Amino acid sequence: MTTPLQRIPLKTIRDDDASLADYAGHVVLIVNVASKCGLTPQYEGLEALYERYREEGLVVAGFPANDFGAQEPGTNEEIATFCTTNFSVAFPMFAKLTATGPDKHPLYAALTAEAPKASGDPDAFREKLRGYGMTPNPEPELLWNFEKFLVARDGTVAGRFAPTTAPDDPALVAAIETELAK
Repeated sequence: MTTPLQRIPLKTIRDDDASLADYAGHVVLIVNVASKCGLTPQYEGLEALYERYREEGLVVAGFPANDFGAQEPGTNEEIATFCTTNFSVAFPMFAKLTATGPDKHPLYAALTAEAPKASGDPDAFREKLRGYGMTPNPEPELLWNFEKFLVARDGTVAGRFAPTTAPDDPALVAAIETELAK
């Protein structure tokens, strides 16, 4: 049986139909990604997480979004090339979407409804953005690129992590390991 979250229609970066139901029974780490962000080096850590835990059932799912500082201006083809060329990304990548605001994709509407607050230190990042003269999004909206949602094997959201939570952060790794053990 799939959850409403798993039934939301998606497109892969190669424009194939998909949904999170394709990964039913897996633990899925959903990340809104961008190619021209100060956090873009997280791709390396995300790929390392995927390689480390994929045999145990982890899927990292990248969702490019151009919502923050126009840091993902490329086409799906350009994004795919960037990811494989620069970070050897093998985890599933999806079509560029809108992750925040009134036109946000239904996936992100569902994710933020299920997990309205990120763990980690989103308030420090909000202050950093204000220091750059930016107005950060209020909760439950995404704060920036590389915010992470952990979806449990049963298709429910098990956690949400601030953009500055690195892929090797002990809290994120522990949450992933806990969900994989279930």
